[in-house]
Amino acid sequence: MIAKYRLLALDMDGTLLNDEQIITPTTVEWIQKAVNAGVHVCLSTGRAFVSALPYAEQLGLETPMITVNGSEVWRAPHEIYRRSLMDPKLVQEMYDLAKADDIWFWAYSLDEVLKQDNWDGDVTGREWLKFGYHTEDDELRHKLLLRLQDMGGLEITNSSPHNLEINPLGVNKAAGIKEVCKLLGIEMSQVVAVGDSLNDLAAIQQAGLGVAMGNAQKTVKQEADVVVATNNQDGIAEVIQKYIFTEAAASVGSK
Repeated sequence: MIAKYRLLALDMDGTLLNDEQIITPTTVEWIQKAVNAGVHVCLSTGRAFVSALPYAEQLGLETPMITVNGSEVWRAPHEIYRRSLMDPKLVQEMYDLAKADDIWFWAYSLDEVLKQDNWDGDVTGREWLKFGYHTEDDELRHKLLLRLQDMGGLEITNSSPHNLEINPLGVNKAAGIKEVCKLLGIEMSQVVAVGDSLNDLAAIQQAGLGVAMGNAQKTVKQEADVVVATNNQDGIAEVIQKYIFTEAAASVGSK
């Protein structure tokens, strides 16, 4: 059986992983069924590679990976294909904004994750991939968003309603998935992209089938083609059962 969809691009936190940060046995089982049917399963995450890798290994995946919201595309685990670095001047400006309003922040360099409590603000000598902020003060977060938009050169999303995640302009999961498609020789129309937050939005909008988890942010649900169960209710298993195997069976039956 040849599936209509050839690539399943999965966000991790709030999507593949439940709230306990694990992949349930049911979800593992259905992902293995998809892989055995010839579907490429690609982790597409805001996490750093070292944080995503154990889950790829748990699933036995040797397929491409997208990490740090698309700042890194891996041909296979440990084999980097493309990396997009952030201008250190922009990192310095974002650091200064955080300090001015005492907003919790973090930044991903190639070597480590630096946070408000372990970073002196020195941007030299490091290669930067992503910057992030967290505040539950909606007014402050909105003010910060406007300042970031004025800076230019930034791709601004989030991975929760209370944070902002910043990558170089044009770097996002959708762009990463397009590169993975080229590596695999498939089209975006053959992709199922699944997620729950604004850093998944572009991928969900541009994939052949865009899927929002039941726990997704409102905007993501509105833009998705379908909404499935939550990350605590094996929503990924539902995606595979309903939209990969059912579609495959339908395409065989129509021949």
